[in-house]
Amino acid sequence: MNTIQRIQYAAELLAESRRIVSLTGAGISTPSGIPDFRSPQTGLWEHADVTVVASIWGFRSNPQAFYDWISPLATSISTASPNPAHLALAEMESMGMMRAVITQNIDGLHQRAGSQRVLELHGNLNDMHCPACEHTEPMASQVDDLSIPHKIPRCRICGEALKPTIVLYGEMLPYDVLMDAQTEARLCKAMIIAGSSLEVTPACDLPVVAHSTGAKIILVNNEPTPLDDLADVIIRDDVATVLPAIVDGIRATLQ
Repeated sequence: MNTIQRIQYAAELLAESRRIVSLTGAGISTPSGIPDFRSPQTGLWEHADVTVVASIWGFRSNPQAFYDWISPLATSISTASPNPAHLALAEMESMGMMRAVITQNIDGLHQRAGSQRVLELHGNLNDMHCPACEHTEPMASQVDDLSIPHKIPRCRICGEALKPTIVLYGEMLPYDVLMDAQTEARLCKAMIIAGSSLEVTPACDLPVVAHSTGAKIILVNNEPTPLDDLADVIIRDDVATVLPAIVDGIRATLQ
């Protein structure tokens, strides 16, 4: 099948399934100007070992290195807008078909696109938290500090380095969010995987859960993944083009 035929087949499977969930990774936000982790030259892993600098122990031992790494990302996120892929998933929800968006992203673009039920496995950049005194404040209050090179946002109460409310390497995922995501994966009739390399646990386990209960798996990603063999449809193309086309196909199928 060519790409157009794959899109149509995906639309037909989703129209039949009705109860859909999506699992999204960094690749769904690259059309919005937010870099992913693995792309050559531009990926966030190209310039730093994220498993070290973005780990909880790395943050504690060297918050300067952490903020040198995350500040450009936070700036990109603050100026980014949802792209057609985000909007397409929100539209599926408005059609009564998308049960939940499960995302590995921390950028909040799904909510800004209009999705109402977003399960953020890795937290978000909405707030900052002081590990010492438990003070919390909006990330927006620290935007100026983030734009200053080699500047560490400090707690206004005790002066300690603030930590964004994201899950770093070595930290546990939010339990309630993970349980909800696993439940949705188990109950769905179809799962759309968009822009995820499916190499990070436990997110990469969710398609396995969905597949084990008979759910159809629609995989939209530019590169091969370890779970390609589980997919009913694989589309190697731009998510910002493919997902809106799938929505159009669903509408045509349901007419």
